[in-house]
Amino acid sequence: MAKRGLKQKEESWDFRIADTKEYTHCFHTYPAMMIPQIARKLLNQYGVEGEWLLDPYCGTGTSLVEASLFGMHSVGCDINPLVRLIAKSKLTPIDLKTLDSELDKLNDVLFKVEFGVDKIPDLSTPEIPNLEYWFSAEIIKYLTYLLNCISKIENQEVKNFILVAFSETVREVSYTRTSAFKLHRMSAEKLENFNPDVFSVFRKKLHRNRQGIIAYLEKREDVETSICDTNTANGDLPMPRPIGGYRLVITSPPYGDSQTTVAYGQFSRLSAEWIGLPDARKIDKIAMGGQRTSQTLQNSPISNAINKISSIDPKRAQEVNAFYIDLKNSIDTVAKMLSRRSTVCYVVGNRRVKDVTLPTDEFVVHAFGKHGFSHKETIVRNIPNKRMPKKNSPTNIAGQTSTTMNEENIVICQRTTQTCP
Repeated sequence: MAKRGLKQKEESWDFRIADTKEYTHCFHTYPAMMIPQIARKLLNQYGVEGEWLLDPYCGTGTSLVEASLFGMHSVGCDINPLVRLIAKSKLTPIDLKTLDSELDKLNDVLFKVEFGVDKIPDLSTPEIPNLEYWFSAEIIKYLTYLLNCISKIENQEVKNFILVAFSETVREVSYTRTSAFKLHRMSAEKLENFNPDVFSVFRKKLHRNRQGIIAYLEKREDVETSICDTNTANGDLPMPRPIGGYRLVITSPPYGDSQTTVAYGQFSRLSAEWIGLPDARKIDKIAMGGQRTSQTLQNSPISNAINKISSIDPKRAQEVNAFYIDLKNSIDTVAKMLSRRSTVCYVVGNRRVKDVTLPTDEFVVHAFGKHGFSHKETIVRNIPNKRMPKKNSPTNIAGQTSTTMNEENIVICQRTTQTCP
């Protein structure tokens, strides 16, 4: 269990005025993204140039980008194909001349449509359920044409780069509420005046991302990077695996099961369906805690909290239990791949369910302790600029909300040759 004396609140980790969109970190919004300054500071303290970093829940690749700037090789895992696409695009040392050539050709095509030189041809729209519910007929026409233009690009690295901008455009020109992660249609009042310019939104994303990739390429070290779909909660091992094991883990696992906490799958669904990525509607179910289990946690730092939740809502307790079973299984898998002198840094939130605080930070310390890791420290930081829900409904009664997380914990554990089993 985490020792109280090793847990300290440090405002220097808040990074309230930091630019969190440097380099390719500017690519694409996504729920609960770890800010790059955290990964950067941890790399400066525990990173070793030329060694390997693992992020088993890499999301859009924040820690991987920072590792490549620092000089560490890296491997990232995520079950969501959209974020793997984004992370890969963030990390790929793309040829700028080839990129600019394709962007110029694409711009020429779009300008001809905008100025009436060419008309948008009749094209088959993607087979997406309830497409007209989320997009106007005009928006569907423009997105379909845009996607058709992108599909003709032969260079896969350039195509991925452009698809990332397209993905973010899809969400921005849809009827979804931008203030929510789950798919909710905007109000009727907002719909009346909602008429976004698809090409203009798309161009802004491309311009911003191009500036980001230029800055990234100027600083990126000559390192290896890899993104895979490995699910460590199922015991799967990512590749490549360095001889001797990974030296460092910097990661931010999900705060809880997607269906009741942060709906990662719902957030990415429309973009993934437009692009044609697999399992767009299954992400939240196959994510950690997405499936109930008959297993239970015994003598765990989380056990008392789950029992309290169970006395209020047994079904909700089962969902919470399933998440922590998956988190434990994932940690068991990760620990097998780490070197004898490795450091793990888990950025976690102690969320509240039914007004019960779940000590996830202590759970992480406990789980890694089973594999010979000692708790070095837990840094508590405020969350001033992380895009995530701050309130939930503990009673499921409309209007009744409770604070979930305003702080997060950076849990640091280390394995040495003395503690390695």
